[in-house]
Amino acid sequence: MKLPLTPGVYIMKNKDREIIYIGKAKALKNRVSQYFGSDRNHAEKVKQMVMNVDDFEYILCESEFEALVLECSLIKLHKPKYNILLKDDKGYSYIRISDDEWRKISFEMQKQEDKAEYLGPYMSSWYAKNAVDEAKKIFGLPSCSKVFPRDIGKGRPCLNYHIRQCMGVCCGKVSLAEYNESVDNAVEFLKKGGSDTIKLMTEKMNQAAENLDFELAAKLRDRIKAVRKITEKQKVIATNAGEQDVIAVMTEEKDGCFAVIRFADGRLYDKEDFLIKNIDETDLPAVRREFVVQYYGMRANIPPVVTLDGEMEDAELVEKRLTELRGKRVKFSYPQRGEKHDILEMCRKNAAERLAQSHGHLGHELSALDELAKLLGLNKIPVFIESYDISNLMGTENVAGMVVFKNGRPFKESYRKFRIKSFIGQDDYASMNEVLTRRFEEYLKDKDSGRGFGQLPDLILLDGGKGQVSAVKPVLEKFGLDIPLFGMVKDGSHKTRAVTGDGGEISITSKRQAFTLISSIQDEVHRFAIGYHRQARKKKAFSGSLTEIEGIGKERAKALLLYFRTIKRISTAEIEELMQVKGMNRPAAEAVYNYYHKDEKST
Repeated sequence: MKLPLTPGVYIMKNKDREIIYIGKAKALKNRVSQYFGSDRNHAEKVKQMVMNVDDFEYILCESEFEALVLECSLIKLHKPKYNILLKDDKGYSYIRISDDEWRKISFEMQKQEDKAEYLGPYMSSWYAKNAVDEAKKIFGLPSCSKVFPRDIGKGRPCLNYHIRQCMGVCCGKVSLAEYNESVDNAVEFLKKGGSDTIKLMTEKMNQAAENLDFELAAKLRDRIKAVRKITEKQKVIATNAGEQDVIAVMTEEKDGCFAVIRFADGRLYDKEDFLIKNIDETDLPAVRREFVVQYYGMRANIPPVVTLDGEMEDAELVEKRLTELRGKRVKFSYPQRGEKHDILEMCRKNAAERLAQSHGHLGHELSALDELAKLLGLNKIPVFIESYDISNLMGTENVAGMVVFKNGRPFKESYRKFRIKSFIGQDDYASMNEVLTRRFEEYLKDKDSGRGFGQLPDLILLDGGKGQVSAVKPVLEKFGLDIPLFGMVKDGSHKTRAVTGDGGEISITSKRQAFTLISSIQDEVHRFAIGYHRQARKKKAFSGSLTEIEGIGKERAKALLLYFRTIKRISTAEIEELMQVKGMNRPAAEAVYNYYHKDEKST
C-alpha cells in the first residue's frame, strides 16, 4: 500500500479485524514504514504489536494537530490493546457520620440511603480519605472496627491509645457526652477547615481556664496544636505552587507508574497514580504524550501549568490541545531546581512507592536507583547491577568476587567467585580484565536461558578507579556489549566518594540515596571478595600442612579435608578411620597418624 507524506492517523488491526493500535503521524509514510523495517531498535511492546498486525487503515488530516485530536477520540472510542489505556475510576466520594449512639466518621465511595449525615461529594477521594484520617488523629477518635458500647471494657487498648492518637473509648474512661463532643469538633473541622476550628476551640479553652477546668483547657490546647500542625504541614507542601498539576513517571523493567499531584491556591488537593503494563521505557517522551493526552481527556478541570519530569513528544501540539480544552492558555513546565523541582521529586517518589508496592519491594530502593540513573546519565533504571573486586596478598591467592544487586537489594543467588588463572603475581588491571572476559564467555554459552550468566547487567560497577575501567572497557568492546561501566572511587579513609568513567569523576556525596546505594554495593563486593580470599588462604594453609607428610600429595590432602572437614579432626583420627578416606591405604594412614602423634611417642 502506498502511503502519502501527509499528516494523518493510522489504525492497526489483527487477523480478526480488531483494532490493536492507533497512532498519529506528521508524515504517514515515514511513520508507518518504521514499524515494518528492521526491528533492532524496537521495544518489546512494539515487536509484539507488529507481529500481530494483519492489516491497517489510515485517515488523512489537514494538520498534525488535527491528527492528534482525532487520535485521542479514536483511542477513547476503541481502547486498542497496545495503546496506553488509563482506567478512570475517579468518582465522587463522601465523608459519612453515622447515626448511632456512639457516632463514627468514615470515608465512603458511595452515598447510601440511610439516616447518616454525609459531607461531600468530593472529587478527590485522596483528599476525603486523608481528611478523615487527620480528623480522627486530632480529636482522638477510634479508627478500629470495635463497636460501642458493646466492646467497652473488652480487651486491652491498641497502640493508638498509647501514642495518644485515640482517647481510648474501649477502656471505659470516656463518657458518651465527651465522645460525641469530640465527634462534633471533628465534623466542624471537616466542614470549615483549620482556622475556624482553632478559633472555636480557643474560645472554649479560655472559658475552661476561667472556670478553673484546667484538665479540659489542657486537652483543648493540645488539640489546637494538632490542628495547627496539620495546617502548617499542608502549607509547607507548596507555598508557591499556585494552580498546577505535577506529573512524573517511574519505570521498572516492563512496568511503569504515573503519579499526578494537583494543586490549587498553593495547596495539594488531589493525588492519583496509574500503573501501566508493557511501558516503553526507552521512549519516555512518547509515553508522556500518550499519558497526558489521555489523562486530560478524562478530567474537566485543566490547570494553567502542567509540570513534567522530562521531555514530551509533540509538546507544542499537546499544549495547543489542552489550551483548546481549557479555553485559556496552558503551558508545560520542566523545572531543574528550586521549590517546583522539589515538588516534582516528591511526585517521582510517590510514583516509585506505588510501583515498588506493586512489585513487592520498597519505594526508597526504586528512588535510589532512579537517582543513580540520573547521576550516571543512564537511559533507564539499572534493575540488575553487577559489581567486581579483586583480592590478594602480595600477589598470592589472587581471587575476585562478583556481587549482584537486583532492584537495589543484594541478590545473593547470583553472586560468583573467580580464581585468577592466566598469570601469577599481583596485577589488579589484568585480573579485572580476565574476570570480565570469563564472565562474558559464560554469557555467550547461557544467553538463551536468560538466567545466571545468561542475563546481562544494566550497569557494571568496579571497585577501583580509572585504571580498572580502562582495563575492562576493551572486554565490552570485544564482545560487542553496550553496558554502562563505572569505577567506585574511595577516599583516604576507604569510604566511597565518587564514581569514575570515561568522562572523569562524578561526585556522589550530594546525592544521598545514590551515595548510600553505591556505598552499600562497594562494601558488599569488598566483603565478598576478601572473604573468598581468606577462605582460599586458609584452605591452602590446611592442605599445605598435610602435604608435608610423606606419602600425602595434593589429592590425598584434598580428600582428607573433604572427609574430616578440619585439621583438628584429622589429627585426632585413628588409623582405621583414616583408611576410610578415598585414596588412602595403611602406610599413608599410618604416616598421617604418626605425624600428629610424634610428640606422644617421644615421651
